[in-house]
Amino acid sequence: MQLWHGGRLCTLAGDSGWGLIDDGALLVDGDTLRWVGPVAELPPEAAAAELIELDGALVTPGLVDCHTHLVYGGSRAHEFEQRLHGASYADIAKAGGGIRSTVAATRAASEPELLAAASKRARALMAEGVTTLEVKSGYGLDAATEARMLRVARQLQGLGLTVRTTYLAAHALPPEFADADDYIAAVCLWLPDLFEQGLVDGVDAFCEHIAFSPAQVARVFDAARRLGLPVKLHAEQLSDQGGAQLAAAHRALSCDHLEYLSPAGVQALAQAGTVAVLLPGAFYALRETQLPPIAALREAGVPIAIATDHNPGSSPTLSPLLMLNMACVLFRLTPEEALRGLTVNGARALGLADRGRLVAGQRADFCVWDGEHPRELAACFGHNPLKERVQQGLRGGA
Repeated sequence: MQLWHGGRLCTLAGDSGWGLIDDGALLVDGDTLRWVGPVAELPPEAAAAELIELDGALVTPGLVDCHTHLVYGGSRAHEFEQRLHGASYADIAKAGGGIRSTVAATRAASEPELLAAASKRARALMAEGVTTLEVKSGYGLDAATEARMLRVARQLQGLGLTVRTTYLAAHALPPEFADADDYIAAVCLWLPDLFEQGLVDGVDAFCEHIAFSPAQVARVFDAARRLGLPVKLHAEQLSDQGGAQLAAAHRALSCDHLEYLSPAGVQALAQAGTVAVLLPGAFYALRETQLPPIAALREAGVPIAIATDHNPGSSPTLSPLLMLNMACVLFRLTPEEALRGLTVNGARALGLADRGRLVAGQRADFCVWDGEHPRELAACFGHNPLKERVQQGLRGGA
């Protein structure tokens, strides 16, 4: 056992509040937190544990990035310039850019090439405290490349973090298909084989006027349900398509983006217990002006998560700490809401109840920071105060 001794713990133990323990300790037994509390109340078994002095450092749960597109080929930096000259996300997509551009580059990349690039990105996230990561497919849009992306995502676990894989073949219409309904049929056909290979933890889709209709997404969700797979949804990013209601009807783990979420959509998410995942990086990069309905989500009691949405086009960030700041500045979340969004609620958005808090029985995923109060993680940006990252009780360094 290890005894992490003498730190300021941000446990997030309750439904609200930081859950601060000023002179606290963590007793780690293998990959589990066996005891968490004040140093003055250490249990007898702590005497036999390996002592690790925290020297007053701040400790939080490990960060959970619940929405990324980490595996892909190519670059779309030129689209950044196009947007600066007035082109919209939809304009670029209609002209053959956007997702389709990345699909071509990803199809051309080998598995080792994709793994090398994705590993570099994952290490950047880990260096800012990420211990659990979701990775979506969706830049293959054919059976072989979707499988290759998911295999690469699985291999990222070898870096020392948990990776949840999400099948997002319903991301865009590939060039070889003229009819979206025919493509959705293929998406549903590929899923069982990928599931049997152990490559899929969940299923996602892009419900938008430039992507797929609610009826088409429902077919994908029905295919997921037959396999017992949970679903998530890219919804209400550019317009209100009623995607939130569709996701809620399928008991989705999360609904993501949500700038155009309607009052009916908010209520549907609340009733279903679906997490609202906000993506400030994409909001910023696309220079959006329509804010997600934060006040309505709060009032309805919808859990709010935040994530990097790392992707090559609309959110090419690899800084979860910057997302904490942006969630506060752009979306007016409190620092506590933002940190909960990247820990407790991020884990909930992945269906993981065993992490996100510093309480006995949870996984020993935590971060040691150079700071006095957890609000500093959101208030400051452009630097990295991480001192040490621990995943399943293993010290991974910063």
